[in-house]
Amino acid sequence: MNFNFARLLISALVISFFSCQNTSKEVGRHGTAPNIIYVLADDMGIGDVQAYNPEGKIKTPYLDQMAANGMRFTDAHTSSAVCTPTRYGILTGRYNWRSRLKNGVLGGYSEPLIDTARTTVASMLSDQGYHTAFIGKWHLSWNWGKDEAGKVDFSLPVTHNPNDKGFDYAYGHVASLDIPPYIYVENGKVTAVPTDSTESKDKYGWWRKGATSPDFDHLDVTPNFFRRGIAYVQERAKTGKPFFLYLPLPSPHTPILPSEAWQGKSGLNPYGDFVMMVDDYMGKLLAAVKEAGIEDNTLIIFTSDNGCSPAAKIDELIAEGHYPSGTYRGHKADIYEGGHRVPFIVKWPKVIQAGSVNDQTICTTDLMATCADLVNYTLKDNEGEDSYSMLPLLEGKEQKGGFREATVHHSINGSFAIRQGDWKLAMTAGSGGWSYPTPKEVETMDSIPPVQLFNLKDDPSERTNLQAEHPEKVAELQALLTKYIEDGRSTPGAPQSNEGEKVWKQLWWMK
Repeated sequence: MNFNFARLLISALVISFFSCQNTSKEVGRHGTAPNIIYVLADDMGIGDVQAYNPEGKIKTPYLDQMAANGMRFTDAHTSSAVCTPTRYGILTGRYNWRSRLKNGVLGGYSEPLIDTARTTVASMLSDQGYHTAFIGKWHLSWNWGKDEAGKVDFSLPVTHNPNDKGFDYAYGHVASLDIPPYIYVENGKVTAVPTDSTESKDKYGWWRKGATSPDFDHLDVTPNFFRRGIAYVQERAKTGKPFFLYLPLPSPHTPILPSEAWQGKSGLNPYGDFVMMVDDYMGKLLAAVKEAGIEDNTLIIFTSDNGCSPAAKIDELIAEGHYPSGTYRGHKADIYEGGHRVPFIVKWPKVIQAGSVNDQTICTTDLMATCADLVNYTLKDNEGEDSYSMLPLLEGKEQKGGFREATVHHSINGSFAIRQGDWKLAMTAGSGGWSYPTPKEVETMDSIPPVQLFNLKDDPSERTNLQAEHPEKVAELQALLTKYIEDGRSTPGAPQSNEGEKVWKQLWWMK
């Protein structure tokens, strides 16, 4: 063989090999890897979307249409009944209570919750050729810059930010809109150094006093995130390359701030107005995806980080015939269904049959395994320990015996529950949250069982505790929950370690 010809042949093979390598990262299970948009509402109940609650009084035409064009999950759950823990689970595919955060949420100056060494959905997709973006409410904390005296200096770079967790582009604020500081951070830099400290107590929202940047307008934060999210979609659509947009909203969480155009529109109260505003912006986002010519192969998920908050004035809504938790008991913070059963709508025209309804139990931790499945990536033992791929469900495949082996729920005070099939065992005597009976109320009650066992098929409102009638079921579910905790995972794989305290107050049955 001629030497020059051989050299050219080898060069061609090398080029071909690397071209295939690069191309393979953009090919998923259904051909071209889909764009992925994950929109996370804040404190929106399952009964706040009319597709789930036809008798509901809040109009949500765009989310209803999204459900009609895609798949609506009826048994979807957040990994926690409050926001920080749920956000941790979404991005890591790991139950929040395996981290150092055993209860509650983070503040605006807390230590970052996600270790930079841990794989996130964003870092995994980025490695597979996706452009990744975070636009919205973070609430997993980051490190503000500090001067030599240890005082926060907002002019300094922000570290342990979303860019360090796999996002190529990141723009947002650190916590809820009622938790200071009120500052936008873009790719590790404050967009405007705060010059003032604001506080509000008017009828359209209250927030704690704290440092506020001149470009931060509480009333415009939700519209701002949607505008930027839409611009990002339009920009990335032109490249022809797959992207992942994580768009976690600060709404309809407090402060309840419907813009002027939406004030009074629901005929209920400001919360109803705020939900309608979120729905309208979802309509704009869906329209932008269609206009960009990428609708067919864009997977869009809309869900909420937990149930509706009492701050919505739930009693006021119920008096008007609107039930934010639908038929379910409780609300945000609770171990009861109203705390963590949420709307979960998925649209992907290329794969999902329009008008589909899925009754399988799913969890927000399942995003990691689903995205990995989409791009043919095999998760390592220390990645997505509590994540199951939803892809077969999106494809319409029947999952005999259940999609997940079981699902663990968690309340604001760190109380546990485990769900398997129709049965749910709560390892607490009350709500573990804010509805009756609260943990403090339980302490004053005599002869109340320490656990609650419900059959959700027969009793979806969780009114009848069956723990005395079915001790064998209590023991069975308790043993499975204990195994999940001790193994550091709930999916098949090598055991892993949990972080933080080795003994939790709420693990009384394991002591």
